[in-house]
Parts: sequence; structure tokens; C-alpha cells
Amino acid sequence: MRVEHYIKELLYRYNCVVMPEFGAFLAHSASAKLDTSSNTLYPPTKTISFNEQLSKNDGLLVSHISKAKKLSYEDMLEEINTTSKNWKETLQNGDKVVLFGIGTLFLNSEGKVQFNPEEKVNYLTSSFGLASFAATPIIRETLKEAVEELEELIPFIITPEQREKTSFRSYLKYAAVGLVLFSMGISGYQFYNQNQQKQQLVNQNAQEEVSRHIQEATFFDSAPIELPSLHIEINKKEKLKGPLHHVIAGAFRIRDNANKKVAQLKRQGYDASYIGANKYGLHQVSYSSFSDNTEALKLYRKIKRTISPDVWILSEK
Repeated sequence: MRVEHYIKELLYRYNCVVMPEFGAFLAHSASAKLDTSSNTLYPPTKTISFNEQLSKNDGLLVSHISKAKKLSYEDMLEEINTTSKNWKETLQNGDKVVLFGIGTLFLNSEGKVQFNPEEKVNYLTSSFGLASFAATPIIRETLKEAVEELEELIPFIITPEQREKTSFRSYLKYAAVGLVLFSMGISGYQFYNQNQQKQQLVNQNAQEEVSRHIQEATFFDSAPIELPSLHIEINKKEKLKGPLHHVIAGAFRIRDNANKKVAQLKRQGYDASYIGANKYGLHQVSYSSFSDNTEALKLYRKIKRTISPDVWILSEK
């Protein structure tokens, strides 16, 4: 299965895509830059990096592929885990893992995973359609010299009589423009005064109408209607005392997936609940919550042994 195709789709929308049991591909926004050596301007982009430590399944990639291929979440998780295992074996054998459109993974001399990102793909959607281009520098001194040579070839001569005629015509133009502006200013001022007077009259009439309605609404024409008393009984659910210990079923990037997981666990008989988002923005779902850490540990061991090895306990202070 070509998992990198689905990782590429998610990198356009998210800044972190986790490959379970392998690592996470992270997208970082980078502003536009100019390469002065080649005079090439590059648009804003997303740079891709890889973090081997972030290998815990967050449900984003598995849910996306299972929905696209119309398979169950559990079957798709097993298939992705198999792919992660194959990638690790390829790296251990000294070969490279080439992910088309994303980059290349390999081991260095110290046995650490290294990642070379693909430079030709821009995952920043706001830069769609923008490409790098080479700018041609403007040589201003050469243009200036060419203009000076042109002026020497075509001299302009203005006689004193032409200068006087030109000056007199300029004065007439300025006087005509000033007269027009003065007339427009007077007309605009008169229009503004008339408009202000009409606006004040409308506001005064509106204020009087509002006051009249308020006075009419202040008094009852008859005795007020007496409504029967209403008694409501509220049953409060007993709140667990002390610090809570949550047996976590999973953390999801999308809230709808967390809600679906809660409904699924409740159908299976668990007292499941949504306990909010963590500092990474992942929505957490618990099998059940306990004030007694012994009870939480008992359920944790049972689920880890029989259902899911990815279960963990979150304790609140």
C-alpha cells in the first residue's frame, strides 16, 4: 500500500501527520526568500521534517485511509503497522526509504534516521500557482547615460517670447481651476448644512416616538397575568472526589472521530467519556474514569492484555 500518497494529502491541511509505530512528518511555514547568487525569488512554502520520537498513533492517518478505502479502522491500523515494520527493516538493511513527493529516509553512521525533504513540492495552499522565477537586475547607470546621450542629440530651445506666452497661459489655467474648486466648495458646504438640519429633525422625531412608546409600555391597562409556579427537580450526578485517573482509549486530531469512539465504547459496555483536548490539540477519549488508582490500573491491565496495547492512564492532579 502506498501510504505516502495519503500522507501527502494530509500535509496540505495539517502540520503534523503521524505514521504509527514509525514517526511523524512535520510541516513548518517558511516565508518567501531571494537567492542573491542566482537572483531567484522563491514563494512562501512549507518545509517538511521528520521526527522519529512522535510515533504514537493519533488516529488522523488511519481514519483518513480507512475512509478513503472504505475499510474498518482496526484493519487499516494493522495494515499501516505492517508498512511501518517493513520501512524499519528496509532502513536496518542499509537501504533508503523513498517517499515520492515527500522525501527520502536513511540511517547515518550512528544508526539515526535522517530525512532529506522533496524540494519541488509546495504544501502551502495559499501559495498555489506561485512558482520561483529569476529576476533580471535593472542597470540604472546605463539607462541614465543613454538618456543623456539622447538629450545631446535632440536639444530643446525655448525663446524668451515662448517662455512669456507659456507662463501667461499657465496662470490662466491655475486661475480657472481655482475658481471651479471654490464654486464646488461653496455648493458642498450648503448641501452639507441642509443635510445636517434634516438629519437632526429626523433624529428628534424618532426620539420623541421612542419616548412615547416607552411611557405607554410602562403601565398595564389591566391587572398583570399571574402565572402558575413551576417546580423542577434536578438530579445531580454524584461527582467523583479526589484526583481522577482516566484509562485512555485514544487521542484524535478530529473531534468527530473522538465522539464516534465514545459511542462505540458505550455500545461495548464501557463508561466511556470525552475528557477534552490536550496541549497538542488532540481530543482524548477514556474507557472509564476512577478516583481510585487501583481500579484504573486493573482496567488498564485488562484492556492492554485483551483489547489494545496502545491504552494508557492519564492522572489528573
